[in-house]
Amino acid sequence: MNATAQQRADIIEAATRLFWYIDISDWDSFPSVFADEVTLDYSSIWGGEPSTVTPALVRADWEKFIGSFDATQHLLGNHLVTVDGDRAELTAVFQAVHFLANRFGSPRWTLGGLYRIGLRLVEGEWKIDRVVMTAQWADGNKDIMTLASGGQRPETV
Repeated sequence: MNATAQQRADIIEAATRLFWYIDISDWDSFPSVFADEVTLDYSSIWGGEPSTVTPALVRADWEKFIGSFDATQHLLGNHLVTVDGDRAELTAVFQAVHFLANRFGSPRWTLGGLYRIGLRLVEGEWKIDRVVMTAQWADGNKDIMTLASGGQRPETV
């Protein structure tokens, strides 16, 4: 179902805040974009199965992992929004650039693909309850992901 202009703006804003808080390391605000539980599916890059977790666990895990990089920049574009009552889905292309100075090669790894972000209306505000990332291409030094995580796959990504 087509979204109203206001719904579309609010849904895109919720997704934008997710990545904005990551890139500026605002870990206190970061959990506010999520519903009480969120299902994360990063299996296209890490393998494994989707996980359903609390915003607090996502914050702890991502702050430790993503906070290990010197910088990140996540860009979303070509937003498609559908709304069905109190549920919505945003589909967008993305590029995620990760920087980590290291002695093993390039400090940059860029990943591109699609995000499908599910949201539900909670007390009049769109909250993210599902994130599915589908990697389609990458460029640079993927080894910085291992260096940043200390050799361990993050629990929630």
